[in-house]
Amino acid sequence: MKERGVNRLIFTSLLLLTTTSSTLAQTPTTSPRLRAIVNSSQDGPIQPDAELTLREAISLVNGTLATDQLSDAEKQQVSASGESFRIEFNLPSGQTTIRLADVLPALASPGLVIDGTTQPGYNSRSIINELPMSVPVVAIAPADGKEVWRGLTVVADNITIRGLSLYGFTSNHQNTASTPPADIFIAHRLPPPDISKHPTPANFSPFYADDVPPKNTVIENNWLGIPPSADGSARIQTGARSAFGVSVFNGGGTVIRRNWIADHDGSAIITSVKAEDLQVTENVIIGNGVAGMPDAIRLEGEINQTQVTGNLICANDGSGVYLFKPAGAAQIRDNQITYNGRRLRRAAVYLMGRNHQVTGNQISYQAGSGVVVAAYPTSERTTIQSNRFTNLEGLSIDLVSQQNVGVFDYQKGDGPNPPRNSFFRRLESGDAAINAPQFVTQEFVALGKSDTDPTQALPVQVSGKADPGSQIELYRVTDDDYGYGELNQPIATTEANSQGEFTATLNDLRVGDRISAIATLPNYGTSEPAASAQIRSLDNTAANAPPSQPPSSIPQCVTLAQEPPPVVPSTPEPIRLTVPKNVHFALDKDFVSTRSARVLNRIAQVLLENPTIIIEIQGHADPRASDAYNLNLASRRARNVRNYLLRQGIANQRMTIRSFGERRRRTQGSTKLDYARDRRVEINYQDARNIEVIVQEEDLQPEP
Repeated sequence: MKERGVNRLIFTSLLLLTTTSSTLAQTPTTSPRLRAIVNSSQDGPIQPDAELTLREAISLVNGTLATDQLSDAEKQQVSASGESFRIEFNLPSGQTTIRLADVLPALASPGLVIDGTTQPGYNSRSIINELPMSVPVVAIAPADGKEVWRGLTVVADNITIRGLSLYGFTSNHQNTASTPPADIFIAHRLPPPDISKHPTPANFSPFYADDVPPKNTVIENNWLGIPPSADGSARIQTGARSAFGVSVFNGGGTVIRRNWIADHDGSAIITSVKAEDLQVTENVIIGNGVAGMPDAIRLEGEINQTQVTGNLICANDGSGVYLFKPAGAAQIRDNQITYNGRRLRRAAVYLMGRNHQVTGNQISYQAGSGVVVAAYPTSERTTIQSNRFTNLEGLSIDLVSQQNVGVFDYQKGDGPNPPRNSFFRRLESGDAAINAPQFVTQEFVALGKSDTDPTQALPVQVSGKADPGSQIELYRVTDDDYGYGELNQPIATTEANSQGEFTATLNDLRVGDRISAIATLPNYGTSEPAASAQIRSLDNTAANAPPSQPPSSIPQCVTLAQEPPPVVPSTPEPIRLTVPKNVHFALDKDFVSTRSARVLNRIAQVLLENPTIIIEIQGHADPRASDAYNLNLASRRARNVRNYLLRQGIANQRMTIRSFGERRRRTQGSTKLDYARDRRVEINYQDARNIEVIVQEEDLQPEP
């Protein structure tokens, strides 16, 4: 018997369907600009009563509800607004979460501001050190037992959404596919055109000339995917997570700034058909992609002039930024992209397309390469400069070749390319196969002596070859255990002459340092790194620089503003722990059994008591199926173990996932007991201290 399983489709068609007409906005009538103050956290049918709900406030500013339809008490919450339509809040203390029974009407009045910062008790002080991040008071979420697939829907120009918490918006597609589920959804006015009105476009797009995307939406100072809490630690359980954070299905000039976007099943920010001039700035994006599209920011469709700048992108399940067949160019600069690839091992930044710029980013602790440029579709003219890379499972920059077509090759990177030996190589590699620089020697001699001070910086003259006319950027590298160190610190720039030769004098190197270089040509793009070279002294000795090590403490995405960052001793006291290592599964199953849950509870308790431990969750299967099937089954097992530990309060950044399928059997036997031992998830513990691990079998689940 083979192990089998059922893949769950979390997200289906992104086509806009006409099945939700009850929630669609009508064209607002001409009316004076109103200011409506929401003073009720209730939701339900629109009716005159003692309080004004959010649903009623949106209908008022949309012009689909007249003020004379309100009660006298409700009219007291409505006044004229001189500059723009406004929705403000004055909810009773302790009743600041609005639980929705159904999807709200779309925001359809141009210039509307929906402002959670007006709620009494809102404080603009940031709670974390890394970026400005205030705690919202007003939250919007589905009511218990209700499936509501969108929080707020934007269909008009110049809408601002500020100072709110939105979470729990998803769709299980029990009857029919909904529009894309998200906390905030941006698209042209719904519903989409009746196909009987026009012939279907040749490209099967759901858009016609009169489907004008809303422009200049501003989404700022919100918490998306997580409830408000004083320290940002509040999380919701599996099954109640939002699908996406912000879905720009069809919009222009959208600004997403200073938001905390966390814990979504899919991406924190996703674009679909049109998102030109998108600005994603100073957001904290943590722990997204838990069960669906794994990448923190996934950009596709028309994205020209998009900028992703100054964000903290941490502990997401796939890439930090993933560009999938986009039309137009994006700038990705000055971001901190760290600890990503927790479930799927991908590059920190994955690029398809042309003319992108990746500059000034700090990229570290990635379960994949730093920046990957795809080969298919043709991707070229990408500028990748002045970034800092640390602790990667791959090259700092990896140009994929069409000769390597595996999933890992395209998403994680395929390793160093050979020198270009024909014109056709330009057609089959990322960035037109621009050659990596080559140093004339793998050892350069420091010009001077440092007998009294081995840490003294000395001048070094280096030289090499690259594509003629290319700009050469030289780096100090770290973690050089296979000849290609990580581009850790930019130290100089020079240029290759018409023969491809370059030289540079470097004044801030020490004996034992290693260096590398990249080349950039505007018509082609940026190269992979050069094989590294080492700096030696005149007497032919080289100091041994200690390699960089993985963190011995819990990876920190953010630190509270009230507390200094935790200090981990450089030589922690040794301690021995006894903790289970294996969790087992029934034949062809991926869910955590009751017996295995008890084992995981013990593991969670040890992890909570020892915050310096990080773990790798390794999924395994017995050999009685295809390799591909077992890899998928083992991956689901590992994911479900991770999700269980998430519910026990273990931070996402402390856990990575790897699937081995049937490739690492416990034994080579073929009894039912042997197979039961193969059907497991192993926990690999990492810490600066010694950890004693027991291999328990109290939850073995042999087949009948």
